[in-house]
Amino acid sequence: MNRTPIRIVLVDDHEIVREGLRTFLGREEDLAIVGEAGTAAQALELVQHMHPRLVLLDLQLPDTSGMDICRKLLSVVPKPRILVLTGHSEDATVIAALQSGAHGYILKDVRMDELLRAIHTVAGGRGYLDPRITQKTLNWVTSNSLLSDQAQGLGKLSRQERLIMPLLAEGKTNKEIAVQLNLSDKTIKNYLSNIFTKIQVKRRSEAVAWFINENQSTGTFGGQKTRNDS
Repeated sequence: MNRTPIRIVLVDDHEIVREGLRTFLGREEDLAIVGEAGTAAQALELVQHMHPRLVLLDLQLPDTSGMDICRKLLSVVPKPRILVLTGHSEDATVIAALQSGAHGYILKDVRMDELLRAIHTVAGGRGYLDPRITQKTLNWVTSNSLLSDQAQGLGKLSRQERLIMPLLAEGKTNKEIAVQLNLSDKTIKNYLSNIFTKIQVKRRSEAVAWFINENQSTGTFGGQKTRNDS
């Protein structure tokens, strides 16, 4: 008896990546590509209209962070399953994606048979984590206690995020922070989105106020002014 194909929406800002995925996955009889998007806005509209079982999601999108679109996609009824397909293996990014609701996480240089396994696993209602990042992510979670209710203050943040916060408090822009830490603007944007989620704020000024409060005991950044949020 034939099973209903798994309905999939592809989300990646690179057309050539979407084309490759569409060509490969389209060969599978039990998979159906019902739409593709290059932006978060397009992805959200597609998911609302097409009701896919699974969204294959890249975290690097031009109009919002991958963490934000994860949360937005999961507000759609019925909720899709989300499998992140990305080139980023940083521990903080993996954890932030999972905390934002992603059901699976796999790297873009994965073998095709492994990608198919991940798709079927996540679409089937289970979680999936790329075997190459599983152990180091578990070690990182244990050492940083990010998923523990006991995580407080600056302990909520990763090492990289703790490097970003003082620069944010100094009033530096994303571009200036990126240059100083030798990272891309998009990476800084993603880190800030992760930070805002962890400390439950929505604006840069609120994040700076939180950071200053956490450092009051040492007097660091005590009377410093910051730039506007715009």
